[in-house]
Amino acid sequence: MRLAGKVSIITGAGQGIGQATAQKFAREGAKVAVCDVNEQSVCETVRLIKDQGGEALGFRVDVTDKESIQNMVAGVVEAWGRIDTLVNNAGIVADAQLKKMTEDQFDRVIEINLKGVYNCTRAVVDIMLEQESGCILNASSVVGLYGNFGQTNYAATKFAVIGMVKTWARELGRKGIRANAVCPGFIQTPILKTMPDKVIKMMEDKVPMGRLGKPEEIANTYAWLASDEASYINGAVIEVSGGVTV
Repeated sequence: MRLAGKVSIITGAGQGIGQATAQKFAREGAKVAVCDVNEQSVCETVRLIKDQGGEALGFRVDVTDKESIQNMVAGVVEAWGRIDTLVNNAGIVADAQLKKMTEDQFDRVIEINLKGVYNCTRAVVDIMLEQESGCILNASSVVGLYGNFGQTNYAATKFAVIGMVKTWARELGRKGIRANAVCPGFIQTPILKTMPDKVIKMMEDKVPMGRLGKPEEIANTYAWLASDEASYINGAVIEVSGGVTV
């Protein structure tokens, strides 16, 4: 098991890519802190992990609330004594064309998708520095590389978390801490349930592989990056999209 003994925090782990990542990490031997703003979803992910023989603790975490983050970090350290990996996966969308986007839509996405990443990373970095080891993984998107119609706010955050990763790779690399970003393409997550079938079909047609990605395929990438197999990967931006941007 490539993550045996490692302690991992995963935000947005209540569903979709975050839930798949939490389960994958646990199967690979990690002790997983399951974090999400939805307490019921946290409990469900913890149950799935434990049913599969894994080890997990659940925390209700709002990434815009520093107190909830600090309480979670303290709980993880008290239980397991260290933090090896942080997966900054929590995020939302609030789409609108620029001329129709409200300040609330813009600010809310920035607060969660960007400031939330900063908040969580700031809360664990001193622990990782003391350990002289750690891995920070940010969820970006192909939208963070190429932009997308109607997603000014979302694209801004996904570009920005790449900039954070590259900065942290420079600042923290000599301290034994790696930072990388993953850019998913079109992935089969609960958010797609609100989209018409014809839109889903259009998305599939844009992918050279002819299908949407699975949450497990993103989770596999995170698990590899968190493992010692990726020990010389630092400051990287890895697109996992089936070639949608080719």
